[in-house]
Amino acid sequence: MLPTLADLLTLPAFAGAEVLSGQDRLAQPVTWVHVSEIADAARFLSGGEVLLSTGSPLTSLSDAEAEGYLRSLAEGGAHGLILELVRDLRDPPPALVGAARLYDFPLIVFRQEVSFAALTRAAHARILRPPADTSEPSLAPLLDALNETGRSLGFMQAHLGALLALPPRPRATLLSTLEALLDHNFNMAQSARRLGVRRQTIYYRLEQLRAMLGDLDNPRRQLGLQLALEIARGEASVGREP
Repeated sequence: MLPTLADLLTLPAFAGAEVLSGQDRLAQPVTWVHVSEIADAARFLSGGEVLLSTGSPLTSLSDAEAEGYLRSLAEGGAHGLILELVRDLRDPPPALVGAARLYDFPLIVFRQEVSFAALTRAAHARILRPPADTSEPSLAPLLDALNETGRSLGFMQAHLGALLALPPRPRATLLSTLEALLDHNFNMAQSARRLGVRRQTIYYRLEQLRAMLGDLDNPRRQLGLQLALEIARGEASVGREP
């Protein structure tokens, strides 16, 4: 889950930040943090960004232009502007503050020197942090859809029919090998360790699988095989012969 601007402001790197406006918008998610020192930054926005600036693009703007700059950020989808008021500006232009309050746009200032590198590094580490739930995505919704439409067995046969027609022992061996290869992205060493066999055995079985199933390299084909294996396991768990 993306952090909000309020979340970022709790990070140690953001200590000392002062929120001048947009307090009601601090719960918006932040997609990225950019350093921007140009007056037409809005044209580069894709939505959800927070901009960092020393204020240099504001020093030569009239009140109307400063208001237009802030408006362009708000309308362009930015979720905040952070100014370091040390070098080019000591105070934000009143017209900018007024526009920020008018648009309820988060305007945040640092009145001491800060490291933009540290700010962006901390923010991006939080933005890119994996979600708390790192369990693998489930295929259950797709399986449910196939079952509800009565297509699951036909789907399984279409993808695994050649294997399912084999006698029980070779069928079980090749199905387990196919599952291991798919789970390990066709890494022979990992698949061999999982099955407790030598790599040469996996290579031999892979040739059998390719001869019976055809193309195993296409990602869509691999997804179809994963779903078909899930269906086959479900059929076996209720005691039916797949």
